[in-house]
Amino acid sequence: MTTSTVRSAPPVPAPARRYRWWHAAAVGVAANAVSALPRGFTGDAAFYNDLDTPLGAPPDWLFPPVWAFNNATTLWSNLRIANLAPGTPGRAPALVLEGADWALFASFSALFFGLRSPVLGAAVTVASLGATAGSVVLTADLDRRAAWALSPRLLWLAYASYVATATAARNRDPLLARTRNRS
Repeated sequence: MTTSTVRSAPPVPAPARRYRWWHAAAVGVAANAVSALPRGFTGDAAFYNDLDTPLGAPPDWLFPPVWAFNNATTLWSNLRIANLAPGTPGRAPALVLEGADWALFASFSALFFGLRSPVLGAAVTVASLGATAGSVVLTADLDRRAAWALSPRLLWLAYASYVATATAARNRDPLLARTRNRS
């Protein structure tokens, strides 16, 4: 009598989650919706235009198209990184930094326009520059095209950090003045 051994096939791993364009669009819409809450999508042009800004500061009308472009290229980059295999070394830290940067982006309008604080606006801008620089470094190890897609944001934030810190230094910050008066 012979016995036959039946071997079962190895389990088939579940396919990796595939993120689609609408997932990226949802992130972008959510971040922009939160950002627009205090003053709408164009901020508060009167507040910005009344500030003493440094030489080379952009006109208020330039911000919406620049950020639309930066957000589109960032979302494309984020989607490429999100679609890497979940265990890919460096993927999780890159996505965490990008998540932090989206939170900074979403908070800017509330802090700068809503609270009328050039100092908090500068702090968020400089923090976003740092997060973006870190993202570019981490992303470059994973996907060079995705890292290059972040470079317009990195360049804009370097320029914006100059403008924001100089603006904060040249103007009274009403929020901080109120805080000091309460002490």
